[in-house]
Amino acid sequence: MNIDMNLIKQVWPTPFKVKEKDVTSLIIQLVIFLVVCAIAGAIIGLLAGIPIIGILFSIIGSLMGIYSLIGIIICVLKFLGKC
Repeated sequence: MNIDMNLIKQVWPTPFKVKEKDVTSLIIQLVIFLVVCAIAGAIIGLLAGIPIIGILFSIIGSLMGIYSLIGIIICVLKFLGKC
């Protein structure tokens, strides 16, 4: 399975701002991922309490968690020069 790097850059654009061996850019991107996901997760957590559409928001919250985890992994790989 060959994944095109341009497709990954379109879906996860911010991890590619990390420069190899630059700790500052890595920390900035990690903080952005963590803060944005924490705020959005709190909002989704509140909306997930609504009985009918709560299932939809639970799914969106899970997908957002996966998105942020993959983004963090790409940040670390870019920092190490593997990506």
